[in-house]
Amino acid sequence: MVLKGLCERIVASKCTSKSSTETVDSTQVPAYLKAGSSDIHSRSSGWAAAVRKVVTSGSMRRFHERVLGSSRTDISSSDGDIWLLGVCHQISQQESSGGVDTNNGLASFEQDFSSKILVTYRKGFDAIGDSKYTSDVNWGCMLRSSQMLVAQALLFHKLGRSWRKSVDKPVDKEYLKILQLFGDSEASAFSIHNLLQAGKGYGLAVGSWVGPYAMCRTWEVLARIQREKNDLGEPPLPMAIYVVSGDEDGERGGAPVVCIEDAFKHCSEFSRGQAAWTPLLLLVPLVLGLDKVNPRYIPLLHSTFKFPQSLGIMGGKPGASTYIIGVQSEKAFYLDPHDVQTVVNISGDTPEPNSTSSYHCNVMRHIPLDSIDPSLAIGFYCRDKDDFDDFCSHASKLAEESNGAPLFTVAQSRSFSKQVSSNDVSGDNTGFEEDAFLGTDHVNDAGTNEDDWQLL
Repeated sequence: MVLKGLCERIVASKCTSKSSTETVDSTQVPAYLKAGSSDIHSRSSGWAAAVRKVVTSGSMRRFHERVLGSSRTDISSSDGDIWLLGVCHQISQQESSGGVDTNNGLASFEQDFSSKILVTYRKGFDAIGDSKYTSDVNWGCMLRSSQMLVAQALLFHKLGRSWRKSVDKPVDKEYLKILQLFGDSEASAFSIHNLLQAGKGYGLAVGSWVGPYAMCRTWEVLARIQREKNDLGEPPLPMAIYVVSGDEDGERGGAPVVCIEDAFKHCSEFSRGQAAWTPLLLLVPLVLGLDKVNPRYIPLLHSTFKFPQSLGIMGGKPGASTYIIGVQSEKAFYLDPHDVQTVVNISGDTPEPNSTSSYHCNVMRHIPLDSIDPSLAIGFYCRDKDDFDDFCSHASKLAEESNGAPLFTVAQSRSFSKQVSSNDVSGDNTGFEEDAFLGTDHVNDAGTNEDDWQLL
């Protein structure tokens, strides 16, 4: 009963707390547990120990299931084929000479799903900056979701979309190099430590949540920092980043525009003028409603997973970000960062047996696509100019099929996009700031100003 009461107290405090000033052990307890909790702090030290035990145990899963909803793992061939990051796995019932055969399609989906890189909460890493945090449990899920999206982009770039993790072959060296980039220390280029440092200007802070827009901009900053550190060699992220959002002059409302001239500019800057085009990572932050996604956008979100360039969605529910990588009918398959795992060190070309197992998941969880939070970010990877042109073709076709309410549009130049947007009045297109992403759960001590954000 005591633990049950503690759980209820923790869940309640999640919706009301704002800062981190108490003296409860900050290495494991997130900011919202420490804030506004004098009643807990006044109890014996046993309370702090109980809190730490709950936060770092399997109970964490139950907390997040209250927010995210009960996930399911069943897969039915009657629900149609599965699209996983641009690849169709045909598991729908098909008549053949031997009757109905769906095993091959399901097996290929399972292998594809389990080959995607999973990044979760970790505990036991070196303290972040000058804080005492040695874990990101219960506050780092958006950072972990973003790490997964970028990791898939690197997998596609280095090893190709058809790469699968094998259990009976030597570990691929390029694959290990990618995992090492996401280690939990300042020495790893894309660690949670370095993300938090790079994102200070967008409100990222240890122990606090962050929304998808700030996360996208943080990757833009971190990639530039790491590129400057590797001035003479290949940067850790060998592709330009283009965050597709609002106009620089402060115009707000309407669908964001993928500007072809801007894409060229980002590629040219990335190559320092040495190439007209480079690989490109497109990040499109969106707000598709207030409390829930406007139903008219659900089919459009579903269709983005059919793009050959698809990198999925950083999204979930308030306070519980996930990485959505596939869809089947009304289902959204995702990788979940909320499992707590001990930090691992992957070094050299011959890691210890099973040292990479914590970076993959064989449990194929899914939630209803229409239940995700309306604040999200979609990712796309374009290998070359032809691939980008193909992306633009798919995006333009999707916009034409949107009945006047596209997720985003494509234009040659920014001036043309302004002309189009001025003539396109869509019912609920209004200005919006990102704080609605996490509702009362959102903690942003730095006061982020995100004027480029759109509410569609």
